[in-house]
Amino acid sequence: MSVFAVEFKVRDYECDMQGIVNNGVYFNYLEHARHEFLLAKGIDFAELARQHINLVVVRSELDYKASLTSGDQFVVTVAFEAVSKVRFGFRQQVIRLADQKVVLEGLIIGTAINERGRPAIPAEFAASLMA
Repeated sequence: MSVFAVEFKVRDYECDMQGIVNNGVYFNYLEHARHEFLLAKGIDFAELARQHINLVVVRSELDYKASLTSGDQFVVTVAFEAVSKVRFGFRQQVIRLADQKVVLEGLIIGTAINERGRPAIPAEFAASLMA
């Protein structure tokens, strides 16, 4: 399984009153990394939407293991996995670069919805993700 990674740096406004990254901000990090992963695979999220193929998240499982603070540099990894004929998954980690500490582990399950509102994963989309 190939692992894709995107590097980030925590911005001050992403932290809460405790001085740590707010738990909801991690969803943004994960989503951005997934979009970059798709682009690296030649899949344009916006172009799919124009073709009436909408990628949607149906389940998110996140395990918070440690905290990031302002200025921390980190990577978000993405690894694709097939889940079923109509669902796919992204195993993701947030890893602080200074000490290689895994801060978060997640599994995001998604599907593609066609113009009739039904789950339908186009064959070329699935093939691109597996490549």
